[in-house]
Amino acid sequence: MPVLLGAQQRDQDTRPGIAVLPFNNGGSYGQGKEDFDALERGIAGMMISELSQNPAARVVERQEVQRLVDEQNLGTQGRVDPRTASKVGKLVGARYVVLGTFIDFYGDFRVDVRLVNTETGEIVKTESERMQRDHMFDIIRNIASRLMKDANLPALQRQASDQRMERQIPTEALTYYSRGLLYQDRGQKDKAAEMFTHALSIFPQYAEAQDGLQRVKSS
Repeated sequence: MPVLLGAQQRDQDTRPGIAVLPFNNGGSYGQGKEDFDALERGIAGMMISELSQNPAARVVERQEVQRLVDEQNLGTQGRVDPRTASKVGKLVGARYVVLGTFIDFYGDFRVDVRLVNTETGEIVKTESERMQRDHMFDIIRNIASRLMKDANLPALQRQASDQRMERQIPTEALTYYSRGLLYQDRGQKDKAAEMFTHALSIFPQYAEAQDGLQRVKSS
């Protein structure tokens, strides 16, 4: 029943849908494997959060996309191609899908994304950003801002834009948040709650970590 209700709500929402798939580790060095596994979810989660600030788009929840990725066994197949991404996008009623790859080379951090039209399977635009790992959130925010333009979404209102630019999430907090999502997806609720709490201790205004903590406590 909830699935049918969700489909009905999507049909009634005429805004263009955007789905962000888990990011792919393109071959990183300098941290443990679990940190990189976590960032595949964390970068996607923060990208979704940034894109969701634009009221002109309907951004699919990360959990819904992750569930489909797990069901389709996409995580075991390596990089997802635009055609497969289009399939996932159509299943969640999205017009666009964001595919992303990150590479961390001992602190030199780069993120590449492709915006795919689910109807045609074509890559609409590619975006890339490279900074030091300490500026990971800046990378995510900058790319999200450019993706809004690529998807022909109107710019955020000045006040909302200024508020987003004022927020600076430390990379350490983002890393703990990412681990929280990883453990949440694995069903390890206590460890997930611990990671979200760590993120909040570093950055108390971290709304996404607070939301993650509430989710694992109420589930």
